[in-house]
Amino acid sequence: MQALLLAATAAGAVSAGTVQAQETTGLRGALTAADTNSGLLAGEDARPAEAAPAYVPVSPGALPEEDAPRPPRIFAADPALPGEAEAQPQSPVAAAASRAAAAAEIDQTPTGTVRQPTVDSLESESLDRGAQRAQAIEGLDRPIEENPYEAPGITFGTFILKPSIEQGVTATSNADSSTDGSEAVLSETTLRLNAVSDWSRHSATVDAFGTFRKTLSGQEVDDFEGGVDAVLDLELAHEYRARGTFTYSAAPESAASPVVIANTVEEPITQRVGGTLGLQKDMGKARFGITGGAIHDSYGDADLEGGGTLSQSDRDATLYTMTLRAGYEISPALTPFVETEIGRNQYDQEVDSAGYQRSSDRYAVRGGLELDLGEKFSGEVAAGWVREDFDDDRLDALSTPTVDGLLRWSPERGTDVTLSGSTILEGTTTAGESGSVLYSSRIGIERQIRSNLTGGALLGVAYRNYSQSDGYDVIFDAEASLTWWLNRYAGVVTRVEHETVTSNLSDRDAKTNSIFLGLKLQR
Repeated sequence: MQALLLAATAAGAVSAGTVQAQETTGLRGALTAADTNSGLLAGEDARPAEAAPAYVPVSPGALPEEDAPRPPRIFAADPALPGEAEAQPQSPVAAAASRAAAAAEIDQTPTGTVRQPTVDSLESESLDRGAQRAQAIEGLDRPIEENPYEAPGITFGTFILKPSIEQGVTATSNADSSTDGSEAVLSETTLRLNAVSDWSRHSATVDAFGTFRKTLSGQEVDDFEGGVDAVLDLELAHEYRARGTFTYSAAPESAASPVVIANTVEEPITQRVGGTLGLQKDMGKARFGITGGAIHDSYGDADLEGGGTLSQSDRDATLYTMTLRAGYEISPALTPFVETEIGRNQYDQEVDSAGYQRSSDRYAVRGGLELDLGEKFSGEVAAGWVREDFDDDRLDALSTPTVDGLLRWSPERGTDVTLSGSTILEGTTTAGESGSVLYSSRIGIERQIRSNLTGGALLGVAYRNYSQSDGYDVIFDAEASLTWWLNRYAGVVTRVEHETVTSNLSDRDAKTNSIFLGLKLQR
């Protein structure tokens, strides 16, 4: 017990001395790391507390294996790494500094929290359009229409219908376009219908019109003219294509007809109905086609001024044809071709009113070129020879060179030019004559002057040569028109027309000048 009291007294004395020594003025010297270490390493087996180890990436692939850092040994007792020479033991402070330097060389990737930029510095992102404030209808951006005054059309099943009606007044110098016609003011109404299919593979189009004319003052006229044209294109398997057409027309016979009936009250009605059916096959660049067709022409009875009627049934006939064509595509734009045609023109009456057998056999051969340069230029032109042999030996054969074609050219957007030409063999019932050959050509231009103003012009010339005689006709016609669109559905139309027939035969000359002003409605 006394021993314990002596020990406590000694410890208190030492402590008091130490505190008193610290309180003296000034220290007795600087405190070094060696002094600190010597105090910490009081015992031989005592080991200091290790500092926090530096970051060393250990994930696979973080560093190449040969460059992977090797943590330094702090104590001599630590085992040496493979291939590492014996290192001298380091003090804890030096070891920590070495580890920190090694870590800095190895990886500079921050492991703490990274400061993020402010919200204002971020790029402004667009809001949801549905959450934005809607603009007024007048301020919306609308796509520019190529033709803002084009008829919108009516959807009917799988077709787009575009009907229109044109009503106006015509002032003319020759009401019935005859050799002895006189002036008149006519009410003229025209109905039109265009239908286009909306099919993914095949296509069909229908164009129909009807024009009614009735006298308001002047020469009495009450007539009708109309027609229908339909086309059906079918894409079949194995590079086959089928094409069918149908046509019908009805109109009064004009002074340009090869047959003129004198002293009639009004011109008789002529009608034409027919169609074609063809099949085409592509074999590489070779093109082959076969087309069959039939066209029937009929002529109405003529009412005579002295009373009674004159039948023209002996002029009624049907033309049957079969055409074979072969072509070769030398480029996507050019395809030359040759074709041959055989046919039979069969009259309804075997013998006409003059006692002649008018039925005949027809043969033709042509060579031509198809052109396809897209919207700029397309069509075809052909030249050849045609011959028609009659059943009646008293009638000479009709034989003549032919030129036929249809070309479409668009030199610039809004301007369309059409050039056409044809050679037609015309029959007759004049005793001793075989008929006539009509060569005709026509050029038409349509121009969109402004978005709401469209202009057009047409010029045609035809020459008729009568067989077995020196007779001929020269037919010239011209037309100019303007359409001013008030809106998409209505426009004002005006037309000026001229036609002249000049002949070296009697009772053939005629001249007609007309002007039309009206309103057109479309949908």
